[in-house]
Amino acid sequence: MVTLVLPQMLGVGAAVRRAGSVMERNAAALKSAYWVVMISGVVEPLLYLFSIGVGVGRLIGDITLPGSGAVIGYAAFVAPAMLAASAMTGALSETTFNFFAKMKFVKLYDGILATPVRPTELAFGELGWAMARGSIYSATFLLVMVVMGLTTVPRALLAFPAAILVGFAFGGLGMALSTYMRSWQDFDLMGSAQFAVFLFSGTFVPAEAYPSVLRWLVELTPLYRSVHLIRAIAVDTVGWMQLVDVGYLVAVTVLGLTVAGRRVGRLLCN
Repeated sequence: MVTLVLPQMLGVGAAVRRAGSVMERNAAALKSAYWVVMISGVVEPLLYLFSIGVGVGRLIGDITLPGSGAVIGYAAFVAPAMLAASAMTGALSETTFNFFAKMKFVKLYDGILATPVRPTELAFGELGWAMARGSIYSATFLLVMVVMGLTTVPRALLAFPAAILVGFAFGGLGMALSTYMRSWQDFDLMGSAQFAVFLFSGTFVPAEAYPSVLRWLVELTPLYRSVHLIRAIAVDTVGWMQLVDVGYLVAVTVLGLTVAGRRVGRLLCN
C-alpha cells in the first residue's frame, strides 16, 4: 500500500511546488505600473455601486428578492452582483490579456515548459496568481459593503470564499479561451460578450423580470450563477440552489483548466 500511495502523494506535492514556482515568478516580475491596474480593478466596481446602487437606487427604492420575498434596498441588491462582476473582471484580465501576451509575444511559457513544469501545472500557477489578485479585489469590496451596512461581517466572511470560487471559474475559462485567440482583435469580441453578460445576469434587475426565453438563457451563464450564489450569502437566504451554483462553478473551473492545460501543451510542446 505504501509503495502505491507514497509516489502519488510525492507527485502531487511536486506538482504543487512547480505550480507555486510560476506564481513566485509572477510576483518577482511585478512593476510599479502593475499596481495602477490593481487599483483600477478595485475602483471600477465601487463606482458602479455608488452611481447605480446608491444614486439610481434612491429613485428605485426597495426591491423584493425572488423566492424568499425579502425586501432590501437597491444598493444591497446591486452590491453582491458588483462583487461577482469584480471577481470575474479581475480573473479574466489576468488570464486573457496577460496570459495571451506571455504565450504569443513574450514567449515566456516556452522557457517555462523547458523546465520540469508541465502545461497543467503552468495553468494552475497562472490561475493561482490571478486569484491572488482577485482576492484583493474581493476583500476590499466586502469591506466597503460592511462599512456601508449592505451586509454583515459573518455574511461577508462566507461571501469571500464564494468570490474566490467565482474567480477560479472565470480564470479557468479565460485561460481556455485565450488559447484559441489568434490576435488582439479577437479580444474585442470577448469584451463585447463580457459586457453583455455583465448587464444581463441579474446584476441590476432580477432575472425573473426578463421574458421566459431570455431568462433561461441568462440563468445558464457563469456570471448569473455567481451573482445568485453571492447574493444569497450576502443578503438573502442560502438554500439548496446554492449547491447547484457551487457545482456549476466548480465544473467550469475544472473544464477551463483541463482545456487550457491541453491546449498549451499542444501549442507549445509540439
